[in-house]
Amino acid sequence: MLIDTHTHLDDARYDDDREAMIARAREVGVEAFVTIGCDLATSQSAVDLTRRYPFVYASIGVHPHEVRRIEDHWYDEFRRMAANRKVVAYGEIGLDYHYNHSSPKEQRERFREQIQLSRELKLPVIIHTREAQEDTISILKEESASEVGGVFHCFSGDAWLAKDALDLGFYLSFSGIVTFQNAAMLREIAKTVPLDRLLIETDCPYLTPAPHRGKRNEPAYVSLVAAQLATIRAGEPAMSVDTIGQLTTRNAKRLFRIA
Repeated sequence: MLIDTHTHLDDARYDDDREAMIARAREVGVEAFVTIGCDLATSQSAVDLTRRYPFVYASIGVHPHEVRRIEDHWYDEFRRMAANRKVVAYGEIGLDYHYNHSSPKEQRERFREQIQLSRELKLPVIIHTREAQEDTISILKEESASEVGGVFHCFSGDAWLAKDALDLGFYLSFSGIVTFQNAAMLREIAKTVPLDRLLIETDCPYLTPAPHRGKRNEPAYVSLVAAQLATIRAGEPAMSVDTIGQLTTRNAKRLFRIA
């Protein structure tokens, strides 16, 4: 029983074997997938995939890298997409000051707009933040994002960001990064996250977990993230891979209102 809460199933790297890739994930117990929009086109692709697969859900929105491309009609299109009951979140949105593919000023403006839209649509937000912790938290507070809640996806921040996110009522989602040899600090943070705020993801096709690093990531590998979290939290009573799966599945269903 696993839910991969952050995938990019529409990625062209799956075009030759998408059916087989999904089947492999189902075989290891992945019962549902959330596939993520990063702009208008990929959001539409995500929604299209929900029509093909009963166990696939979608998130819509514009990644901070892409916000420079937003056109006037995009938000109306997102409103239209959100009428689909299998659209369960808004994102991934946020701030990324590492690459600055879009200017920081434009990122902040569009982040605010998209939080406002998520509140209008009553959809939880999926947050991407990189080297922008202070601004991310400030904007989430100022725009009352806690009204809809959400998740800091692919969490790789420090203990302060974890505390700030949890204080806002958000979930933290861990990816294959938690298996990386140099991620000792992240594993320490993962020990402390309340079990009712914990999610797992692959962010596939990116961030492939050990021992498959260097290869294309896929949703079946979310089981490796669950196994690592079970190892990290082994000191707690009855903390097995199955328990992590059950807990994170319950959390995902609660956040995204998946039946």
